Amino acid sequence: GGFEKTFLLLRHQSTIHSLEMMRAHILVLTFLLLSLLFISFVVTSSRPEKYVAKPLQVSRLQVAGSIAQSFGGPCSRGNVKACGLFGGSGSAVQTQYPVIGDESIMSPKEHGTTSKPVQMELRYGCDRKVADKICSFNRHFAEYSGYFKTTSWLKDVDKTKETTYYDSVTGKPLFIAPRGRSFDEFLRESEVHGWPSFRDEEVVWENMRVLRDGESVSVDGTHLGHNLPDAKGNRYCINLVSIAGNPAV
Repeated sequence: GGFEKTFLLLRHQSTIHSLEMMRAHILVLTFLLLSLLFISFVVTSSRPEKYVAKPLQVSRLQVAGSIAQSFGGPCSRGNVKACGLFGGSGSAVQTQYPVIGDESIMSPKEHGTTSKPVQMELRYGCDRKVADKICSFNRHFAEYSGYFKTTSWLKDVDKTKETTYYDSVTGKPLFIAPRGRSFDEFLRESEVHGWPSFRDEEVVWENMRVLRDGESVSVDGTHLGHNLPDAKGNRYCINLVSIAGNPAV
Protein backbone atom coordinates (compact mmCIF):
# COMPACT_ATOMS: atom_id res chain seq x y z
CA GLY A 1 0.00 0.00 0.00
CA GLY A 2 2.79 2.44 0.90
CA PHE A 3 4.67 1.71 -2.30
CA GLU A 4 1.57 2.31 -4.38
CA LYS A 5 0.92 5.65 -2.66
CA THR A 6 4.53 6.69 -3.21
CA PHE A 7 4.29 5.72 -6.88
CA LEU A 8 1.07 7.71 -7.38
CA LEU A 9 2.56 10.71 -5.60
CA LEU A 10 5.65 10.66 -7.80
CA ARG A 11 3.50 10.27 -10.91
CA HIS A 12 1.33 13.17 -9.85
CA GLN A 13 4.38 15.36 -9.22
CA SER A 14 5.83 14.33 -12.59
CA THR A 15 2.58 15.31 -14.32
CA ILE A 16 2.57 18.70 -12.60
CA HIS A 17 6.21 19.22 -13.59
CA SER A 18 5.42 18.29 -17.21
CA LEU A 19 2.51 20.73 -17.30
CA GLU A 20 4.68 23.48 -15.87
CA MET A 21 7.37 22.78 -18.45
CA MET A 22 4.77 22.78 -21.21
CA ARG A 23 3.39 26.10 -19.94
CA ALA A 24 6.89 27.56 -19.85
CA HIS A 25 7.54 26.39 -23.41
CA ILE A 26 4.28 27.92 -24.58
CA LEU A 27 5.17 31.23 -22.95
CA VAL A 28 8.63 31.21 -24.55
CA LEU A 29 7.20 30.39 -27.99
CA THR A 30 4.54 33.10 -27.61
CA PHE A 31 7.20 35.64 -26.65
CA LEU A 32 9.36 34.65 -29.62
CA LEU A 33 6.38 34.87 -31.99
CA LEU A 34 5.41 38.31 -30.71
CA SER A 35 9.04 39.43 -30.99
CA LEU A 36 9.21 38.27 -34.60
CA LEU A 37 5.93 40.05 -35.40
CA PHE A 38 7.21 43.25 -33.79
CA ILE A 39 10.52 43.10 -35.67
CA SER A 40 8.66 42.44 -38.93
CA PHE A 41 6.40 45.45 -38.27
CA VAL A 42 9.37 47.73 -37.54
CA VAL A 43 11.25 46.63 -40.65
CA THR A 44 8.17 47.01 -42.84
CA SER A 45 7.37 50.44 -41.43
CA SER A 46 10.89 51.73 -41.94
CA ARG A 47 11.20 50.42 -45.49
CA PRO A 48 10.59 53.18 -48.06
CA GLU A 49 7.54 52.42 -50.17
CA LYS A 50 7.82 52.36 -53.93
CA TYR A 51 6.19 55.51 -55.22
CA VAL A 52 3.47 54.79 -57.73
CA ALA A 53 1.82 57.81 -59.26
CA LYS A 54 -1.92 57.39 -59.55
CA PRO A 55 -4.35 60.12 -60.56
CA LEU A 56 -6.93 60.99 -57.91
CA GLN A 57 -5.00 59.17 -55.19
CA VAL A 58 -4.30 62.17 -52.96
CA SER A 59 -6.91 64.01 -50.97
CA ARG A 60 -5.62 67.44 -50.01
CA LEU A 61 -8.02 67.46 -47.07
CA GLN A 62 -6.12 64.45 -45.69
CA VAL A 63 -2.76 66.22 -45.82
CA ALA A 64 -3.96 69.74 -45.15
CA GLY A 65 -3.58 69.46 -41.39
CA SER A 66 0.07 68.47 -41.48
CA ILE A 67 0.91 71.04 -44.16
CA ALA A 68 -0.83 73.95 -42.49
CA GLN A 69 0.44 72.96 -39.07
CA SER A 70 4.03 73.40 -40.22
CA PHE A 71 3.25 77.02 -41.01
CA GLY A 72 0.43 78.17 -38.78
CA GLY A 73 -0.14 75.86 -35.83
CA PRO A 74 -2.86 73.32 -35.05
CA CYS A 75 -5.20 72.51 -37.90
CA SER A 76 -8.13 70.16 -38.26
CA ARG A 77 -11.67 70.13 -39.59
CA GLY A 78 -12.81 70.44 -35.98
CA ASN A 79 -10.67 73.52 -35.46
CA VAL A 80 -11.01 75.30 -38.77
CA LYS A 81 -10.67 78.81 -37.38
CA ALA A 82 -7.34 77.94 -35.81
CA CYS A 83 -5.71 77.62 -39.22
CA GLY A 84 -8.17 79.27 -41.61
CA LEU A 85 -8.16 76.10 -43.69
CA PHE A 86 -11.82 76.23 -44.65
CA GLY A 87 -12.22 79.95 -45.06
CA GLY A 88 -11.92 80.66 -41.33
CA SER A 89 -10.17 83.60 -39.72
CA GLY A 90 -7.06 81.85 -38.54
CA SER A 91 -4.53 82.77 -41.21
CA ALA A 92 -1.86 85.21 -40.12
CA VAL A 93 -2.58 87.72 -42.88
CA GLN A 94 -6.17 88.97 -42.98
CA THR A 95 -7.58 90.30 -46.28
CA GLN A 96 -10.95 90.61 -47.98
CA TYR A 97 -10.17 87.33 -49.69
CA PRO A 98 -11.08 84.68 -50.51
CA VAL A 99 -14.28 85.55 -52.31
CA ILE A 100 -16.75 83.00 -50.95
CA GLY A 101 -18.98 81.12 -53.37
CA ASP A 102 -22.25 79.30 -52.83
CA GLU A 103 -22.42 75.50 -52.89
CA SER A 104 -24.89 75.78 -55.77
CA ILE A 105 -21.94 76.53 -58.07
CA MET A 106 -21.11 72.83 -57.94
CA SER A 107 -24.64 71.58 -58.53
CA PRO A 108 -25.06 68.74 -61.09
CA LYS A 109 -25.03 69.86 -64.72
CA GLU A 110 -24.86 68.25 -68.15
CA HIS A 111 -21.32 66.95 -67.52
CA GLY A 112 -20.82 66.35 -63.81
CA THR A 113 -20.43 69.73 -62.12
CA THR A 114 -19.71 71.45 -65.45
CA SER A 115 -21.86 71.97 -68.53
CA LYS A 116 -19.31 70.35 -70.85
CA PRO A 117 -16.08 68.26 -70.79
CA VAL A 118 -12.58 69.69 -70.64
CA GLN A 119 -11.04 71.01 -73.84
CA MET A 120 -9.76 68.48 -76.36
CA GLU A 121 -6.20 69.81 -76.32
CA LEU A 122 -4.82 70.95 -72.99
CA ARG A 123 -1.62 72.88 -72.41
CA TYR A 124 1.58 71.45 -70.96
CA GLY A 125 0.77 67.92 -72.14
CA CYS A 126 -1.73 67.40 -69.33
CA ASP A 127 -3.68 64.15 -69.41
CA ARG A 128 -7.19 64.98 -70.68
CA LYS A 129 -8.83 61.92 -69.10
CA VAL A 130 -7.41 62.74 -65.69
CA ALA A 131 -8.31 66.40 -66.16
CA ASP A 132 -11.93 65.58 -66.98
CA LYS A 133 -12.31 63.40 -63.88
CA ILE A 134 -10.78 65.98 -61.58
CA CYS A 135 -12.49 69.02 -63.09
CA SER A 136 -16.02 67.70 -63.55
CA PHE A 137 -16.53 64.55 -61.47
CA ASN A 138 -14.63 65.24 -58.27
CA ARG A 139 -14.88 67.38 -55.16
CA HIS A 140 -12.05 66.26 -52.87
CA PHE A 141 -9.25 64.48 -54.71
CA ALA A 142 -6.30 65.79 -56.70
CA GLU A 143 -3.68 64.93 -59.24
CA TYR A 144 -0.81 63.31 -57.38
CA SER A 145 1.72 65.52 -55.62
CA GLY A 146 4.41 66.71 -58.01
CA TYR A 147 2.38 65.86 -61.11
CA PHE A 148 3.31 69.19 -62.70
CA LYS A 149 6.94 68.05 -62.88
CA THR A 150 5.94 65.23 -65.24
CA THR A 151 4.41 67.69 -67.71
CA SER A 152 6.05 70.22 -70.02
CA TRP A 153 4.91 73.12 -67.82
CA LEU A 154 8.35 74.12 -66.56
CA LYS A 155 9.73 73.86 -70.10
CA ASP A 156 6.92 75.76 -71.79
CA VAL A 157 6.22 78.55 -69.31
CA ASP A 158 7.98 81.90 -69.73
CA LYS A 159 9.80 82.43 -66.45
CA THR A 160 10.54 86.08 -67.17
CA LYS A 161 6.95 87.36 -67.07
CA GLU A 162 3.47 86.68 -65.76
CA THR A 163 1.56 83.72 -67.21
CA THR A 164 -2.21 83.47 -67.39
CA TYR A 165 -3.71 80.09 -66.48
CA TYR A 166 -7.08 79.24 -68.00
CA ASP A 167 -9.97 77.01 -66.91
CA SER A 168 -9.51 73.63 -68.61
CA VAL A 169 -13.26 73.51 -69.31
CA THR A 170 -14.31 77.05 -70.25
CA GLY A 171 -11.03 78.72 -71.14
CA LYS A 172 -11.70 81.61 -68.77
CA PRO A 173 -8.65 83.12 -67.01
CA LEU A 174 -8.33 81.94 -63.40
CA PHE A 175 -4.81 82.81 -62.24
CA ILE A 176 -2.02 85.15 -63.33
CA ALA A 177 1.36 84.30 -61.85
CA PRO A 178 3.86 85.08 -60.62
CA ARG A 179 2.58 88.41 -59.34
CA GLY A 180 4.36 90.27 -56.56
CA ARG A 181 7.12 87.66 -56.47
CA SER A 182 9.62 85.99 -58.77
CA PHE A 183 8.96 82.83 -60.72
CA ASP A 184 11.58 81.07 -58.61
CA GLU A 185 9.65 81.97 -55.45
CA PHE A 186 6.41 80.79 -57.04
CA LEU A 187 8.02 77.53 -58.14
CA ARG A 188 9.76 76.95 -54.81
CA GLU A 189 6.47 77.22 -52.94
CA SER A 190 4.73 74.96 -55.45
CA GLU A 191 7.47 72.34 -55.13
CA VAL A 192 7.27 72.38 -51.34
CA HIS A 193 3.53 71.75 -51.33
CA GLY A 194 3.33 69.53 -54.41
CA TRP A 195 0.88 71.59 -56.48
CA PRO A 196 0.96 75.01 -58.16
CA SER A 197 0.30 77.39 -55.27
CA PHE A 198 -1.22 80.81 -55.86
CA ARG A 199 -1.77 83.84 -53.63
CA ASP A 200 -4.69 86.27 -53.41
CA GLU A 201 -3.20 88.79 -55.83
CA GLU A 202 -2.68 86.06 -58.43
CA VAL A 203 -6.35 85.04 -58.58
CA VAL A 204 -8.77 86.32 -61.23
CA TRP A 205 -11.63 86.71 -58.75
CA GLU A 206 -14.16 87.40 -61.47
CA ASN A 207 -13.95 83.72 -62.39
CA MET A 208 -12.91 81.92 -59.20
CA ARG A 209 -14.62 81.26 -55.86
CA VAL A 210 -13.81 79.44 -52.63
CA LEU A 211 -16.57 77.45 -50.95
CA ARG A 212 -17.13 77.33 -47.20
CA ASP A 213 -15.17 74.09 -46.86
CA GLY A 214 -12.12 75.54 -48.64
CA GLU A 215 -12.74 73.99 -52.05
CA SER A 216 -11.54 76.29 -54.83
CA VAL A 217 -13.76 76.23 -57.92
CA SER A 218 -14.45 78.20 -61.05
CA VAL A 219 -17.73 80.09 -61.27
CA ASP A 220 -18.75 77.52 -63.91
CA GLY A 221 -18.34 74.51 -61.62
CA THR A 222 -14.81 73.35 -62.42
CA HIS A 223 -13.06 71.82 -59.42
CA LEU A 224 -9.66 73.50 -59.09
CA GLY A 225 -8.21 72.57 -55.70
CA HIS A 226 -8.36 73.90 -52.14
CA ASN A 227 -7.42 76.95 -50.14
CA LEU A 228 -4.78 75.85 -47.63
CA PRO A 229 -3.70 79.00 -45.77
CA ASP A 230 -0.29 79.28 -44.16
CA ALA A 231 1.49 81.96 -42.14
CA LYS A 232 1.62 84.24 -45.19
CA GLY A 233 -2.13 84.10 -45.83
CA ASN A 234 -4.38 82.31 -48.28
CA ARG A 235 -2.66 79.76 -50.50
CA TYR A 236 -4.64 78.22 -53.32
CA CYS A 237 -3.27 74.74 -53.96
CA ILE A 238 -4.43 74.02 -57.52
CA ASN A 239 -4.38 71.05 -59.90
CA LEU A 240 -2.40 71.88 -63.03
CA VAL A 241 -4.85 69.76 -65.07
CA SER A 242 -7.64 72.15 -63.99
CA ILE A 243 -5.87 75.29 -65.24
CA ALA A 244 -4.25 73.96 -68.43
CA GLY A 245 -6.94 75.27 -70.74
CA ASN A 246 -6.55 77.45 -73.80
CA PRO A 247 -8.14 80.90 -73.72
CA ALA A 248 -11.73 81.06 -74.85
CA VAL A 249 -12.24 82.63 -78.27
